Amino acid sequence: MAQTRKKRQRKRRGTQGGRVDTGPRRGRPRSREEAKARARSNRRPTPQQQDMPPTWRGSFVRGLVAALIFAVALILIFKKSVGGSLLFGAFMLAFYVPAGYYIDTAMWRRRERARIRARSSE
Repeated sequence: MAQTRKKRQRKRRGTQGGRVDTGPRRGRPRSREEAKARARSNRRPTPQQQDMPPTWRGSFVRGLVAALIFAVALILIFKKSVGGSLLFGAFMLAFYVPAGYYIDTAMWRRRERARIRARSSE
């Protein structure tokens, strides 16, 4: 039996010069999730989010990750004992956390002074 309804054709998106846009359309988002994702990707961080002063919590997390990587490297690569490696990892954690915090604080203060100088010279 012959088809009675014609299949709907999509709009041709080529230009007169022959170029066809292959990227996604920039029209209306198809769903609420797509609209949210598009809004999130276009959002710029506020100045408060860009350069926040360092925190002890951030330094602890960074030091913990570094100490774990160090301990695992000692165990797997250098074939050291597990107990000694974990003990040395704990020592590295106790060293990394305050050192990281104070280095971050010094760098942040330096950036703040430069930012204040730039603002006052305007």
